[in-house]
This record gives sequence, C-alpha cells and structure tokens, in this order.
Amino acid sequence: MEFDIASGDFKQAGRASSQIKKVLKQLHIDPKIIKRIVVAIYEAEVNVVAHSVGGKMTALFKENSIEVTLTDNGPGIKDIEQAMQEGFSTATKAVRDMGFGAGMGLPNIRKNTDELKITSEWGVGTTVWFKNEF
Repeated sequence: MEFDIASGDFKQAGRASSQIKKVLKQLHIDPKIIKRIVVAIYEAEVNVVAHSVGGKMTALFKENSIEVTLTDNGPGIKDIEQAMQEGFSTATKAVRDMGFGAGMGLPNIRKNTDELKITSEWGVGTTVWFKNEF
C-alpha cells in the first residue's frame, strides 16, 4: 500500500493508518497488535504532516509482519537522539495550538514497533522505517 502525505493537511492525517487498520482486521490480526501498529503509523503520519513539506508512506505486508517506510522532504532532524526524548518538540506554535506537537511522536513509534530505524539529513529529509510482527 502506498500513500502520499501532504504537508499541513491535518484533516487527512490518519487516513493511511485507518486504511491499514482495515486490512489488518481482515487478516484477523490480534487487536492488541493492530493497536500498536496503528499508533506507530498515525504518529509517523502526523510527523510528516507537521514537520515536512510532504512525503510518502509505503506499507509492505509479509507473511507474519508489516514493514512501514515513511520518507519526507525536508527539513530533516538535526539530532535524532534528542528528538527521541519524550517531550522534545520542534513543532510550531500553530501545530501545538491544534493539539499536536507534544513531543511524543517518535517515542510512541519506538514504543509500538518491534524494529525502528530513522535516518535524516538536515535540509533534505527523513526516512522512518519500522516493522511489527504478528
């Protein structure tokens, strides 16, 4: 499954996670595992919407797992280790006023995935890859 994620489009944030949730239910995956996967995908979607100038997400279903990759365009993450700390956020005031940008996105992705890899180049963009087994 592939999805385009538009910058600043908070009305569409969650579209990919909702569609993937439907597929996971059809595959009769344990609801607790579905919840973990959907939380991770939603957090990643919102990060792209809030912090980039747009990006793409792909979800690859395998026999006993799902692998999700999100790639966005700029601005990148200066310090991934710092960004992984609960409460750290670079969200704008406007994003925070909408109820987003609390600094829980990357930590929640880490908590809800079995494997996580983040690469980023300042001024270029970020790639987030994660895997969950079921």
